[in-house]
Amino acid sequence: MEHNTIVAALLGLLEGLTEFIPVSSTGHVLLAGHFLGFDSPGRAFEVLIQLGAILAILGVYSKRIWDTFTSAPHDPRARRFIASVLLAFLPAAVIGAMAHKTIKEVLFETPMLIASMLILGGVVLLFVDRMAKNPRYHAAEDIPISRAICIGLIQCLAMIPGVSRSGATITGALLLGADKRSAAEFSFFLSMPTMLGAFVYDLYKNRDILDAASATNIVVGFICAFLSALVVVKVLLNYVSQHGYAVFAWWRIIVGAAVLAALAAGW
Repeated sequence: MEHNTIVAALLGLLEGLTEFIPVSSTGHVLLAGHFLGFDSPGRAFEVLIQLGAILAILGVYSKRIWDTFTSAPHDPRARRFIASVLLAFLPAAVIGAMAHKTIKEVLFETPMLIASMLILGGVVLLFVDRMAKNPRYHAAEDIPISRAICIGLIQCLAMIPGVSRSGATITGALLLGADKRSAAEFSFFLSMPTMLGAFVYDLYKNRDILDAASATNIVVGFICAFLSALVVVKVLLNYVSQHGYAVFAWWRIIVGAAVLAALAAGW
């Protein structure tokens, strides 16, 4: 149990560090757990600890969220932004519920697929980041509802572990006219209903198989994810505004290639 708790803490830190950067936190946590021999009943741990990252976002953006909702009754821009985020969330909610069993029992259990998606996603992100773009939207609130829904549809690709929820939404937003900072911010806001919905649904589906040891690991992972995500959220926007996403693309490619090599060697 002590070994699993230590590994749970490490995986929680990894979750928080990678949740909001386009490298696939779930892919990293699943692969790390695979190589560290971490046992997660129903693969609930990997989903439920994401609530820690959500609380980090809520903490950092609490004032902005409050201002948006309190101004909504008399501010069309605020109402449109709330509608954009909620409508963008719906495709993932519907498809995630329908495909939950396949995602958990097949996709989550295929390390080679996860590593391959890391590499493919890295190549796509590198290409998009280097494209010559003239962004039309410089704030997350200015992204039109129609484009927000398209971003929500693109987010559904992230149900394949290794694709990356933030990577899919950021790439979609960049292609649809957002600048690098507003793409990341829209991804942050969209993560709130998406990950909260995943948490509630997964907790409900796994309520009968979670024991005391599993609950302890989840709490430890949750706390570590919260603390590490706080750091990432506070520094990420300034970094991508100045440097873009290339470093994350190369990280994906390197990690994916290393995992494929390790699997080929029999790990």
